[in-house]
Amino acid sequence: MPARFSSAWSHVDVVLLLSALLIAGAGLATMNSFAAENIFFDRQIIWMVSGVLVFFVASIVDYRFLRATFPVAVLFVATLALLVAVLIFGEVTKGAQSRFDLGIFVAQPAELAKLVLIITLAKYFARRHVEIAHVKHILISAGYTLAFSVPVFLQPDLGSAIIISSLWFGMVLLAGISRRHLVMVLLLVAITGGGMWTFVLQGYQKQRIMTFLNPLTDIRDAGYNAYQATIAVGSGQVVGKSIGYGTQSKLQFLPEYQTDFIFAAFAEEWGFVGIVLLFGLFGVMIVRLLQHAVRGASNFETLFAVGVAILFVSQFIVHVGMNIGLLPITGTTVPFMSYGGSHLLVEFLALGMVVGMSRYARSYTISN
Repeated sequence: MPARFSSAWSHVDVVLLLSALLIAGAGLATMNSFAAENIFFDRQIIWMVSGVLVFFVASIVDYRFLRATFPVAVLFVATLALLVAVLIFGEVTKGAQSRFDLGIFVAQPAELAKLVLIITLAKYFARRHVEIAHVKHILISAGYTLAFSVPVFLQPDLGSAIIISSLWFGMVLLAGISRRHLVMVLLLVAITGGGMWTFVLQGYQKQRIMTFLNPLTDIRDAGYNAYQATIAVGSGQVVGKSIGYGTQSKLQFLPEYQTDFIFAAFAEEWGFVGIVLLFGLFGVMIVRLLQHAVRGASNFETLFAVGVAILFVSQFIVHVGMNIGLLPITGTTVPFMSYGGSHLLVEFLALGMVVGMSRYARSYTISN
């Protein structure tokens, strides 16, 4: 029995899983204020355990069926239907209609949309990588992306819309876009951005961007969160204030320290040393994902693993950037670290899928 168990899980990338768990553990430590009761800490433990179970279940599935058009099309249409449905039936929280309240569980379709878009783009580019220089494939893949990003933006969830767009941009680049088409895409992005500023963005969203350009002009209102986040990061200095003793977060000067500003709260308690360790853990995770991409059994598996790496990198960069005043506040979480069930389950699912694909990967192995 032990031998059979060992054989069944021999393909699991222990280093990849351990890096995710250590990042999640850092998030748990940051949420814990050593109070008698901490609802975020307690619930996050449940999501972590559930996420690990999802990882192991996902790692034993044969994902070659996703190379076919029909199952991917079903996933895409079903996810799009959820994104539209949440705009109609979703719960409104803090001005955003982005989730379904299912009683014991709150589901955010935008998190699932990120993973489904990776699958869709990996499937599309895997079949057309030789023809990627044709602009029509860039436009078609952009259409898939807009189908998800537009309803997400309308929730409004600017952070997730940016991540979804980043996924497309990163995967198009790696799929082999020409430099001429790259310039065209950048011009299109600039024109679209100008149009959104003029006709789409709401007043508070414009204010966030203006505050980003000069946060100190309105530190008591629109720039308050960004200002407090930079204070928290700077006050951590070299070794931090110790776990559970971050004054900015625990005294609630820093809002949403368990989600949108968890990096700032972590930096305050762990200091520069902790930040280096956190960056190192993410570095290990990305390297392992790219190793899985290199040994992918086909272009689909390679592009999927690369897409997952792009997802984690873009979310991490956007979150850290807004916590240190380099990017506007968009409400983006840190993979595995921020509080929340939807994103945590999807992230462990993504890792499980990458590991599952390694079961039928090329001959050489990744050492644990």
